[in-house]
Formats: sequence, structure tokens, C-alpha cells
Amino acid sequence: MDRFGPRGVMELGVALMGGGLLLAPLTTQPWHLYLTIGVLVGAGSVCLGYSGQSLFLPNWFIRRRGLAIGIAFAGVGIGSVTLLPWVQHMIEQTGWRTACTAMGILVLAVLAPINLVLRKRPEDIGLLPDGDAAPSATSAAPRSNVVDPVWAGTDWTLRRALRTARFWWIAIGYFCGLYIWYAVQVHQTKFLLDIGFSANVAVWALGVVSLLGIPGQIWLGHLSDRIGREWIWAISCAGFAICFAALIALKFAPVLPLVYLMIFTQGALGYGLTSIMGAVVLEIFQGRQYGSIFGTIMLAALAGGAAGPWATGLLYDLSGSYTLAFAIGIAVSILSAVAIWRASPRKVRAVAGQMHKAHIRSDAA
Repeated sequence: MDRFGPRGVMELGVALMGGGLLLAPLTTQPWHLYLTIGVLVGAGSVCLGYSGQSLFLPNWFIRRRGLAIGIAFAGVGIGSVTLLPWVQHMIEQTGWRTACTAMGILVLAVLAPINLVLRKRPEDIGLLPDGDAAPSATSAAPRSNVVDPVWAGTDWTLRRALRTARFWWIAIGYFCGLYIWYAVQVHQTKFLLDIGFSANVAVWALGVVSLLGIPGQIWLGHLSDRIGREWIWAISCAGFAICFAALIALKFAPVLPLVYLMIFTQGALGYGLTSIMGAVVLEIFQGRQYGSIFGTIMLAALAGGAAGPWATGLLYDLSGSYTLAFAIGIAVSILSAVAIWRASPRKVRAVAGQMHKAHIRSDAA
């Protein structure tokens, strides 16, 4: 992203995902599926998903950065609600090979031309963040959101960032964040079936979580512009902690109100993590190598996303129960919240709703 910009990364993602989907119907061996769906589609989704979008979208907004990212990433939930039923219907009517071919054509036909208009930052086409007009000779100087001028003025390279505690606190926070996200997402359906709920309830619960994530990401993204990124990360982690606690309680009292609580806290609160992932890193390590820094941190996040389902499944196999795994999920949620507070992006750059406090601290200093 730092070298070729968002168009190069996005179009690479389109080629990988579209190619994987179109080649999958030609498979005749299991390893063919691992290569097409697993490697090609998986790699393409990294380029096109949260990781790729967070590399350039935060550059376009300052005052409403959280809201803008929340709206953009709410598209994942909208896509889940609209596209997945269509794909499932196609699989039932014509088979999975036809469904893969159709999705591949859709990806290439829709995403390839759209991504050609992307730019890394508004200044590349003569614009300013938030759609602001260029300042005139008589206009007042724009207010700075910088709280720590020394830190913000540093030319952050990946090597320099790696030597800071903030980098590793963010890496820990993001590892834990995706750990809890995918630990519950992958295992909740099996857990609900195991404790006696019908398949319809289990599938409905997973779908409603994605649906609630749409307004949740938008609202929490907007709120982060008012109260700060750390608070929203903590609220989202609290949502996952309550979700895990509800799952533990469901084992002993399998009632629908606890299912509703688990769904709401996971979707409406927990999914808010994605609305600020790019903003946290940018507001601490903004600079010409932000893409390299963010990409490296996302390696830790993706490792957490892989570790969560694996560790949860392993603990279930060893103990015959999800209780210990879900209790660990609560602890990991707390650790994630603490890590982002330790990284403290508010001490480097203030969000729009807190800029008056930032100027008071700056004047006092």
C-alpha cells in the first residue's frame, strides 16, 4: 500500500478472490480446494476486507473518522444479510460449483471497476480530509488535533515503531480482539446445538449477530469521534465479555433471553472493534510508512483470529465442555481493552469531540 497505493492492493485482492472462485469449480482433489478457496480467496479477502480498507480510508477523514469507517465496514453485515441467502439458494438449486462461478463473475464485474477510482489520500486529487475547503489567506488556521507534538512529529518507520511499547500494546490488543471475535463466531452454533436449541435458532442467532453489527459499527464509530477510541474498544470488549458470560450461563439455564443477550452484546457492541482498528494505528503512527506498520500489526490480529477458534476447539476436546474456553474468552476480552488503553491514542491525537481538552493540556504544557 505504501508503494503502490490502494488501487494496486485492492485489484490484487479482486484478482485473487475472483480467480479462486472461478477455479474452485474445476477442482477434483481436496488440495485443489485448499489452494483455490483457502489460499486464493483467503488472501484476496485480506486485501479487500478490513485490513486493506483500513490502510487508506482513515486518511480521508479526521473529525468523523470513526463514523466513516463504521459506515464502510457495516457493508460486511449488509453483504452477509443480502448475498449469503442468495448464494445458499443457488447452492441448493444448482450446486456449489455454479454458485462459486457466479460469485467469481460478480467479484470481477463489480469490484474491479469500482476499485479503479480509489486514491490513498484526498490530497492526491487536490482535496482535503472531511471535504474541507482549502484555507484562504484570511481564514483562521485550522485547529490541530495533535496532543503530543514530539511523538506526532516523528518520522515513523516500521523499524522505529517496533521499538516502541505502543506498537506492542496495539499488537496485543488486536490479537486478543480477533481471538474473541472468531472464538465465539466459529463455535457458538455448535454450542447452541449441543445444549438443546434447534438448528433454526442456532442459525438465526448467527445471522442476527451480523445484522446487529450494521447499526452497531456505525453508532460506535460515530461515538468514538466524540469520546475517544479507547472507550469504544473497551465497550466492544465488554460486549464480547458479556457474550461469553451469557454462553456460560446458557449451559446451566438454556433459555431464549440469554440467547438474545448473547446476540445483542456480540453484534451491537462487540462488532464495533472494526470501526476503529484503522483509526487507532493511524492516530499513533501516522506517516509515510503507516501502511507497513498497520500491515505488521494486522499479522498479529490475524494470528489471533486463527488462534481463537483453534484454542477454543482444543479446550473443548480436552475437557468435553466450552466453559473453560469461554471463561478464557472473558479474560482475553479484558486484556484486549487494557492493551488499547495502554497504547493510548488519545495522548497523541485527540478525536473531534475531545479537541477542547487537548488544547487545554497543550496550553498547560
